[in-house]
Amino acid sequence: MGRSRTYEWEDPAVSAAAIGTLTGLETLRSITSGAIPPAPISATLGFTLTEAEHGRVVFSLSPGEEHYNPLGSVHGGVYATLLDSASGCAVHSTLPAGVGYTSLDLTVKFLRPVTVDTGEIRAVGTVLSSGRRTALAQAELFDEADRLLAHATSSCMIFPLPSRDPAREGQHT
Repeated sequence: MGRSRTYEWEDPAVSAAAIGTLTGLETLRSITSGAIPPAPISATLGFTLTEAEHGRVVFSLSPGEEHYNPLGSVHGGVYATLLDSASGCAVHSTLPAGVGYTSLDLTVKFLRPVTVDTGEIRAVGTVLSSGRRTALAQAELFDEADRLLAHATSSCMIFPLPSRDPAREGQHT
């Protein structure tokens, strides 16, 4: 018998619209409070933004079989997604309203396997250095015993967001 998983997500345009009007930290805190929906990738993989401070964020995930690779452990892409989210959102937490970012690179080091028996894991992202156009962040993945499971560094490009036409908000083309 096969296994299945069903999940739902909110309209990503809602959180995208907030990016231009709130600071990065206000946006992230609005996600943790439930005032703004998280990105759909959070529902797809089942991870949650649990903490947001200036220059530091934490995401949590309870690994399941749906995260497995053919070898019976969590796929490296799940690690990478958590680490990319944590490092990028750490940068986002430092940005003023109307400013965005994108990852330029992500270097991941896998140190320990993760399975359903590992329990909840946490990706902790912190900003190491930030300038006008780029930022450097790191993210560390920990298990419940605070053992380091993986480590990543990421360079992010920082840029002004295009101004939005309020009359077109919520319209999809």
